[in-house]
Amino acid sequence: MLEDLLMPLGLVAVAELGDKTQLSILLLSSRTNRHLALLFGVTLAFLIVDGAAILIGSCATSFLPMTPIKIGSGVVFILCGLVTLRSKPDEGEAKAYSGNPFLAGFGLILLTEWGDKTQIVAGLFATQYNPLWVLLGTMVALIALSVMAIYLGRFLGAKLNKRLISKIAGAVFILIGVVVIMEALVSVK
Repeated sequence: MLEDLLMPLGLVAVAELGDKTQLSILLLSSRTNRHLALLFGVTLAFLIVDGAAILIGSCATSFLPMTPIKIGSGVVFILCGLVTLRSKPDEGEAKAYSGNPFLAGFGLILLTEWGDKTQIVAGLFATQYNPLWVLLGTMVALIALSVMAIYLGRFLGAKLNKRLISKIAGAVFILIGVVVIMEALVSVK
C-alpha cells in the first residue's frame, strides 16, 4: 500500500519539476492576486486529466493518438502566449490579472496536459498499483509543485513590472508551444 502511494508521488514530482506546466502556473500566478482560485483551477484540471489516465490505465495510448493531442497542446500554448502579449495589464489596478484565475488555470492545464508524461506515468502506475493510491500520490505531487510555482509567481509578480511579466509570459508560452509541437512532430518520424 505504501509503495502504491510513494512510487507515483516520487516519480511524478521528479518528472513534473521544472516542466512546462509548472512554468505556466508560475506565470499565471504572477498575473493575479487570486492565488487560491488559481490553485483550485489547476487542481481540478489535474484531477480530471490524471484521473482519466488512471481510469484508462495503460490502454490510453491505444485509444488516443498522442501526436495530434500534443500538437493541439502546443497550439493552445501559442494562443495563450499571443493573448498574453496582446493584453495590457493596468498598473493602477489592485489586481494584475483581470481574468478569472480559476478558469485560466483550469483551462490551460486541462487543454495542455493530455498526453503529458506525468499523465502517461500515472496511467501506467495504475496498471501495477492500486488506482486510488496512485491518484492520491499523483495529486499530492502535482498540488505541492503547483503551490511552489504559485508562491514563486506571487513573489515575482510583486517585484517585477506587470508589462514586463506579460511580455515574458507571452514569449515563454509561445516558445513552449513551438517546442511541444516540434517534439510531437519529431516523435512521428
